[in-house]
Amino acid sequence: MSISDILTDQFKDSVEFSDQQNCLFIKDPSKWDKISLFIKNDKRMKFNYLMCISGYDLDDGVNLGLAYNFSSTELKTYLEVRIEFAYLTHIPSVTPLWRAADWHEREAYDLFGILFDNHPDMKRILLPDDWEGHPLRKDYITPEYYKGMPVPKDKSYWE
Repeated sequence: MSISDILTDQFKDSVEFSDQQNCLFIKDPSKWDKISLFIKNDKRMKFNYLMCISGYDLDDGVNLGLAYNFSSTELKTYLEVRIEFAYLTHIPSVTPLWRAADWHEREAYDLFGILFDNHPDMKRILLPDDWEGHPLRKDYITPEYYKGMPVPKDKSYWE
């Protein structure tokens, strides 16, 4: 039985699998905690290595997304999981399952404003605590100044 068959059988209406992209799309973000626990612990999955979490903006003014890249070092398999959701939707943190998620989730929060429930240290990681906004969102407007200093906006500033 393939990974896609197992996951679509186990989570029926909550997921959709794209064989072409080897990617699992999660339709209901509130199910992510159960799905993540399953892909880590089920003997047919064993995705013990979280390689990366990448945030993205769908540029529709309403939705953001997350792409998780997993590997099973034991079974030599790979899986990408994508979750797309409306701004301000809370996503269950996977930090308790994969410690590497700690940094990646904080980065997604800092740069996109994505909120992770039950994260052990949900705060900015790259920008100062008092920075306003989330600079990788498409609707972000770079401020002219931060604490009296000009904020560089493009390469020509440095030339």
